Amino acid sequence: MIIHRWLFAVLSLSAAFAQSSKLPGDYSGTLGPLHIKLHLKTGATGNLEGTLDSLDQGAAGLPCANLHSNGNNFTFEVPSVNGKWEGTVSDDGATLNGTWSQGSPMPLVFRRDEPFAAAEKPSPVDGIWLGTLNPPGASLRIQLHLKSDRAGKEYCSLDSLDQGARGLVCENVHLDGSQFSFEVPAVHGHWSGTLSTDGNVLDGTWSQTKDLPLRLTRQKTEVASNPLEPPHFDPAMPPVLLAGLKAVLDRDLAAALAGGALAANTNSGVAIGVEQHGTRRILVYGAVKENSIFEIGSISKTFTGLILAQMVEQHKVTLNNPVRELLPPGTAPKPNGPEITLLDLADQHSGLPRLPDNFHPADAQNPYADYSAAKLYEYVAQHGTAKPAGARFNYSNLGLGLLGQALSNRAATTYPDLLHTEITGPLQLHDTVVKLSPEQQQRFALGHTAQHQPAHAWDLDALAGAGAIRSTAADMLTYLAAQLHPESVTTTSATLPAAIRLSHELRGDVTPSMKIALVWFCDTNTGVYWHNGGTGGFSSYALFNPKEDYAAVVLYNTAGGLTGSFADHLGMHIAARLSGKPAVSLGP
Repeated sequence: MIIHRWLFAVLSLSAAFAQSSKLPGDYSGTLGPLHIKLHLKTGATGNLEGTLDSLDQGAAGLPCANLHSNGNNFTFEVPSVNGKWEGTVSDDGATLNGTWSQGSPMPLVFRRDEPFAAAEKPSPVDGIWLGTLNPPGASLRIQLHLKSDRAGKEYCSLDSLDQGARGLVCENVHLDGSQFSFEVPAVHGHWSGTLSTDGNVLDGTWSQTKDLPLRLTRQKTEVASNPLEPPHFDPAMPPVLLAGLKAVLDRDLAAALAGGALAANTNSGVAIGVEQHGTRRILVYGAVKENSIFEIGSISKTFTGLILAQMVEQHKVTLNNPVRELLPPGTAPKPNGPEITLLDLADQHSGLPRLPDNFHPADAQNPYADYSAAKLYEYVAQHGTAKPAGARFNYSNLGLGLLGQALSNRAATTYPDLLHTEITGPLQLHDTVVKLSPEQQQRFALGHTAQHQPAHAWDLDALAGAGAIRSTAADMLTYLAAQLHPESVTTTSATLPAAIRLSHELRGDVTPSMKIALVWFCDTNTGVYWHNGGTGGFSSYALFNPKEDYAAVVLYNTAGGLTGSFADHLGMHIAARLSGKPAVSLGP
């Protein structure tokens, strides 16, 4: 037996080494709208090493740590952004299929880059170019990288240096004599112009929301990006009681208020709601008020999950109902074999992509506004409702939007009205709405981009169930208090307490230490249920801990940026303070 065990160990080690030997190389993937590069190599000691680039966020060379390869399984961490990737490697080492965890877990598939064969003679536009774009009230440096291959195909990527966006991929790159043009699909932009006779100037027009002149001059070297610093942690302290939380947060947020995420010149503000042992408190910092209304983004999904639980308890649907049965007749034929159920949509195991392939916003600043029910049904008709074999967790705005639309169909009403009937009405959440009244519009906080520029509010149509809700810290605390103690809920809905309990039942795996209920994520190490959200001008984080009897919500009128979401960091910071653990620093 000893010999057999030793032999098994050797074989396992050999298999792991064989797998890791396939891994070195450069890989590309997309995380939602973000283009990600992974660089793996064998270091001087023979160990696998790696770095990661988030091109659209200007983050390059982020060191990877704890790289582990065992058979087809592969994991690595990126400590500087508190992120982790885990998944499997294809037999040929060409594809890494897995999940990125940093806030909401999301699918992230890497594919090995094909080696680039540069042209023996560069084209007239090959090189590095720099110019300045001047939209109203701003000055943005634009850097362009151009190269051609041996087949004469031109490749292009664009950096918006002052917005932290690097490596935006160009398409439809054309050079015809001195006429040159390209598109940047990620921002719905287009440039066209002329190459000067000396080959050192590209003079033309950038078209996005409006036409602006953009003159680019040839450079010898590129403007480099600044590396991200790893996160810092404040030391642990004894668990904080609610009465002392303000004093702790006043101190912990001092740097953010002085020159960071909440500084006066950012016009940003945060509303924090905390409930502990039946007592609640709302704290406000920066440029918002206690009764300000915020977009809560994907936290809306938890309301959609609870609507599903309500309708199950009312015997209007079952978790195993195929979604096809709740769509207009004839939308999609019954597939051969398993099909997507309402539960599959709610626990993110439907196999549906993050967004449908017919999602083409007319306005990038309000991207969901024109995605109608007709377009959604058109997508379902084309895609079908078959559930892929072995479907794994895959975070999908499409899936939760489809669930909200399907439940509204079954109830013969609209999503906003269904939300009121099943949740906000019974819980008396008067400021938790999809459409704002004139009075609520006066209290609606102005949203901001990650660069602290005013952002357009987001309006969602057919995908409302994925992210359309607006709310206040007070309403969200009432909602979270109901999650903590459904038995104590005062409500006009007899089924709501049971529905809340049903919505907490763990359904599927996300990562080894993370499971998902009906939309809510649950950290199995701490017992904390959580979800976050983000739109073009807002970010949010909500959590509740039944074991320690506390809940918290963070509503921030600014989108996530280069180092992640300030709302996420603050939400996790508050949970750490309430539990007596080291807390991520909230400074600049």
